Amino acid sequence: MDPLTPDEIARYQRHILLPEVGGAGQQKLKAARVLVIGAGGLGAPVLQYLAAAGIGTIGIADDDRVSLSNLQRQVIHDTGTIGDLKTQSAADAIARLNPHVRVIRFEERFSTETAARHLAGFNLVVDGSDNFDTRYAAADAAELARLPLVTGAVGRFDGSVTTLKPYETNADGTANPGYRDLFPTRPPEGLVPACAETGIIGALTGVIGTLMAMEAIKLITGIGEPLIGRLLLYDGLAARFDTIRYRRKRAKAAAE
Repeated sequence: MDPLTPDEIARYQRHILLPEVGGAGQQKLKAARVLVIGAGGLGAPVLQYLAAAGIGTIGIADDDRVSLSNLQRQVIHDTGTIGDLKTQSAADAIARLNPHVRVIRFEERFSTETAARHLAGFNLVVDGSDNFDTRYAAADAAELARLPLVTGAVGRFDGSVTTLKPYETNADGTANPGYRDLFPTRPPEGLVPACAETGIIGALTGVIGTLMAMEAIKLITGIGEPLIGRLLLYDGLAARFDTIRYRRKRAKAAAE
């Protein structure tokens, strides 16, 4: 792994002081290549905290442009970037935050058709998309490519996050669950309305997105216990976290 420069040592000093991370962990972050799907409400804090943490290469997959209504929650963008591609706006913000981070932009929606191209060269995927088609495509593609996936979702005042490594087994030799073990089928069209229809509290995406970034950092550095086989639920109005355990139900991976 590339050594840390004096500037990087100063920048990441608070990480390096942690015995669980240290210089070796920071070098792992520098060597990491993370694809973030979506540069919106969830993607914004994910991108900001991964860039600040010193992830060496960040890919951003998004085909949307910044609109005024985005700014209430998509805090990586600002008034001056309205009308710009979200990938470009996010890349510019990352460059201002941390010039040591390399950004690769994919100005198209992540899908089954684009998955192989988007995933090539990355070793971790974080899905902050806002629709089930993309979530299933990301989960299937990451499982097939044997890449860990951190995925999150938000409602009006609530959210969830989990980590997926279905190509590995747990301590008792049982295969880890995948996304389709948690959500076997897509909900019927219109059952889960978009935030454009129902609204969403902006700070909620910061809570869930930051938790997703924390999961990614844990996976890269090898510290702590990732949310594998556990769905973390957050109720913003009640200020309550709950955890639901789930198991592998399929005989074979859906992507196989």
